[in-house]
Amino acid sequence: MEKISQRKKVLALLNQMTEKEYRRKSEAIISRLLEDPAFLAAETIGMTISAYPEVDTLDLMEKCWAAGKKVAAPKCHPATREMDFRIIDSLDQLEVVYMKLQEPIVSATVYIKPEEIDLLIVPGVVFSKEGYRIGFGGGYYDRFLAFYKGATRSLAFDCQIADAIPVEVHDMPVQGIYTESGLIDTGAVDK
Repeated sequence: MEKISQRKKVLALLNQMTEKEYRRKSEAIISRLLEDPAFLAAETIGMTISAYPEVDTLDLMEKCWAAGKKVAAPKCHPATREMDFRIIDSLDQLEVVYMKLQEPIVSATVYIKPEEIDLLIVPGVVFSKEGYRIGFGGGYYDRFLAFYKGATRSLAFDCQIADAIPVEVHDMPVQGIYTESGLIDTGAVDK
């Protein structure tokens, strides 16, 4: 129950941000990630297509493409609660699916194996300084992270960082969290 209440509390805080504040903070977070050695070294970056009030990843995608990097976006499979990633070259290769989320159009994109993703940007609603997260409740990333071995980062606003969150056995921490204030090095190591 605590996960649900923490999620609701943080979503309420996020929804209080003005559009100008949201844009300014998103840009600051993305600019910090662009200097990360793991980002600079990555050829392929996996990330969700953000939905407000998540940190805006559309600008990040454009910057990846401009830098010659590949972008892989997740395609969720609700029946199994699993996901895989597909390479997208433009926003035209996306479609709106359940809950107004954007995902790759399968017929217009190519599947990529998890081990071909160099850096995975892991979404969430609430984060601990140790890198654990409360997501949106589907468990898709928890299942994927169980066998993903590459570098992980998350993008979050300062108000999304909690002193503590409930951690379950299957939860996998991310290695770093970028906020508008800087990098939180979680101490989690490459798997």
